[in-house]
Amino acid sequence: MNDWIQAGTVDELRDQGPKLIKGGIVVFYHEDEVHALDNRCPHLGFPLHMGSLCNGILTCHWHHARFDVCSGGTLDPWADDVPVHELTVQDGVIWVNPLSRNGNQVQLYKDRLRNGIEQNIGLVIAKAIVGLMEAGVPETEIAAIGIEFGVKQRRQGWGSGLTILTAMANILPKLDKQGRILALFQGLLHTARDSAGSGTRFLLDPLPDTTVSEERLTQWYRECIEVRDTRGAERLLLTAMQAGADEMRLFTMMSMAVTDHFYINGGHTLDFHNKAFESLKYVGEEQRKYVLASLVPMLGDASRSEELHSWQSPVNLVQPLTEAFEELSVKGVSSGDVGSCIDDGELLQTLLGDDPLRTVRVLKEALLGGASPVRLAQIAALAAAERVVRFHTQNDFGDWIAVLHTFTHAHAVHEGLIRSSNPWLVRGIFHTAAAIYLDRFLNIPAAPRPAASGAAEEAPQPAELLEILDKQQQVAPAAAWVIRYLRSGGKPEPLFNILGHALLREDAEFHSFQMYEAAVAEYDRWASESGPFAEKACETLILAVTRYLAAHAPTSRERPHTAKIAWRLHRGEKLFEEA
Repeated sequence: MNDWIQAGTVDELRDQGPKLIKGGIVVFYHEDEVHALDNRCPHLGFPLHMGSLCNGILTCHWHHARFDVCSGGTLDPWADDVPVHELTVQDGVIWVNPLSRNGNQVQLYKDRLRNGIEQNIGLVIAKAIVGLMEAGVPETEIAAIGIEFGVKQRRQGWGSGLTILTAMANILPKLDKQGRILALFQGLLHTARDSAGSGTRFLLDPLPDTTVSEERLTQWYRECIEVRDTRGAERLLLTAMQAGADEMRLFTMMSMAVTDHFYINGGHTLDFHNKAFESLKYVGEEQRKYVLASLVPMLGDASRSEELHSWQSPVNLVQPLTEAFEELSVKGVSSGDVGSCIDDGELLQTLLGDDPLRTVRVLKEALLGGASPVRLAQIAALAAAERVVRFHTQNDFGDWIAVLHTFTHAHAVHEGLIRSSNPWLVRGIFHTAAAIYLDRFLNIPAAPRPAASGAAEEAPQPAELLEILDKQQQVAPAAAWVIRYLRSGGKPEPLFNILGHALLREDAEFHSFQMYEAAVAEYDRWASESGPFAEKACETLILAVTRYLAAHAPTSRERPHTAKIAWRLHRGEKLFEEA
């Protein structure tokens, strides 16, 4: 007890009221007992000695959070429990342990994070994230808590919240500490909101006999999806998993069913599948079945683009694509060598052209000639990014999402072909190509690519971009700034960090998160190559994400303000005092 703090006598406390002692601790005398608690209200830090204590309930006077004075437990779920301190009375003198008795802080923060997600309370989520990060918990472990919650507590299955969370977990290495806090907060908050009001999702049992061949299970799974039988499909998927199918085979099985139809759900379904499989690296083996089974419900009511008028008239895209798929299935597709049999620049221009039949023919001949499906998908993703770069602001604002959908679908196809070499997945490249063609009118007129004139001798500071994005309608100025930055030798690492902050400081909508993460991933693929084409590809991807984020900024910035409050509270700042 040598380090315990003397808090005066019981008589003094009874006569004089609450007493503040060293370490930010307040001591109360109430109902013939002495209690010691942290003096900061865990909600927003208001001094609890300025509150009221009646019938064993301590009430903070700022937002009226209520606490059991004995245990520190709160009656209000939006406020955390108050840490309490052990004390002893010797000869009428009060001694207080400066260390709270609340136990394992890491476990407390994890419990609070789960509670915050379950109750959909942003400030609780933010404070738990900050506490866990400051305690040294790996950030991907924090993300995993949200993924595990979302796949079990959203009856509709995988949704936009889990997609945002996985995307933000993927880009954590690109961000500084403040950015990582914001990324986790945005992802976990969206997961909480997406799951709010939904029931627990219970899995079906696999088939009793798990010795059915992988080929037969895949056939049955595709047939179930064809007729929108999601319950049958779920049982077959879980049967394949119980039989020991690995990640590549499971992705092949599921993505074949997705690409049996054209560009379903406007490209979202394949992107969601890609993100779910990416999330597996963050969660434990026991969570795998919940993650993958959560993908099945969306297939029951998915739109199929071959049924849309725009895919059949005035140019019928469905027939030539179907014929190409039949020919490829008969003649076969090899994995190919990266870059073989194709000229990257020529293919890019073909994809951006206005002759879809020629595009189908070029892609088919390239595949039959041994070209790498992965490389073709990479060029298709670049073409989709170029559509974003050329998107003119004279278009209807809502059309930004059209070019965004094509790009994120193209990225999912690219990543999927890296994950699995199944030849059926090349159909996704053709679906992307058709969507790129249908987006062509959104590039008429085409927004001019910013020129490099007037480049500074030294690269401008990345923070300048945030100042530009403090105003609306800054698409062209932001793009011009990025070109100036890159052409004057600016490094990509600080630029991606500042672009991350440009996203995360906003109340961004779902598609902005998709755009940033996909652009970063595609950039990294091209950055591993050398040469003028790869350099321009990197520039294109940076321009695409910059223009998209600029078009959607600024917002009211409510969500990041909540995270900022949590960070300030953790640092001990007094929010109730003017800075």
